[in-house]
Amino acid sequence: MTTDLPAPTEGIVLTHFIVSGDVERSRRFYTDVLGGTTVRAGEPSFVRLANGWIIINVGGGPTEDKPTVTLEPPPDPDRTSSFLNIRVADIDAVYAEWSARGAAFLTPPQDRATEKRCFIRDPDGHLIEVGQSKGLS
Repeated sequence: MTTDLPAPTEGIVLTHFIVSGDVERSRRFYTDVLGGTTVRAGEPSFVRLANGWIIINVGGGPTEDKPTVTLEPPPDPDRTSSFLNIRVADIDAVYAEWSARGAAFLTPPQDRATEKRCFIRDPDGHLIEVGQSKGLS
């Protein structure tokens, strides 16, 4: 696989597709706040984030390959059925760094049984968990 685009020459690559009301604003969030690298700007935008990819594009109506599906940003950011999960080595350092860059966390990191975690939203309201594992058994 090239490191420039999420296009494997063998195997698979996992990407996360985000529907945005303002692709450029969201691209800046994933690069300027979360530290990703823009690989392609525009519609769609591709951002390399650590060892993963975020693809950001506008929504739209059904197509031949998804005939009943409409893509749109979350209508209610307090209701979700999935979210991006980012695992980090030092959540306190990431919380401080991303907060300084403008991330608005819902709460500070919370200590849980097997992890320490907190959540943020991107500019379109997509929920993102940021967590540090403490030892899974």
